[in-house]
Amino acid sequence: MDIISDEYKTVTSEIAEGFYSEKRSKFYAFVHHVTSEDEIKAIIAGYHKSHYDARHICYAYVLGSDKTRFRANDDGEPSSTAGKPILGQIIKNDLTDILVIVIRYYGGVNLGTSGLIVAYRTAAADAISRVTVVTRQIEESVKFKFPYELTNSVMKVVKELSPRILSNDYNDNICDMVFSIRKSQAEILKKKLKQIELNNIDKF
Repeated sequence: MDIISDEYKTVTSEIAEGFYSEKRSKFYAFVHHVTSEDEIKAIIAGYHKSHYDARHICYAYVLGSDKTRFRANDDGEPSSTAGKPILGQIIKNDLTDILVIVIRYYGGVNLGTSGLIVAYRTAAADAISRVTVVTRQIEESVKFKFPYELTNSVMKVVKELSPRILSNDYNDNICDMVFSIRKSQAEILKKKLKQIELNNIDKF
């Protein structure tokens, strides 16, 4: 039987900073907690304004508990020498809902492909090492409609599994409840509620 993963790691809203310097080029790294592409675009635009004199503003991000939305951007650096190393550090630390930006101020000396990869990777790693990592639960919503007289039976299940009650509407002796519970417990909750229904089929 497959074990359902219902946790993921992300960072707090506090911005973390990192730094790396090589041959007079300076690399300033910043880590942000993010939840959408629009939020990311706004943050990056802000850095372009505040660091208008920087040579490159490169970044990578990962979004979603399943980590399926991600992007790496080199901002004019040779292909895969900036965004990809930054993204690699995010993946290495198993983080999501995170944006890492590395801003380069050119020092007059070319670093070469390998030098750039090391620089962007190290700056990103330094910033990520300073973040506060938090573990979040993946939850699933479960809806259940039942006659008011079965409220006690339903609440026994609620007491046993401790789902969060998102809404609780009563109308014409019918209760319509929406629960939120960790993903790994969702099927158990559904089965127990279904059993209440089967045991009282004449009342539904």
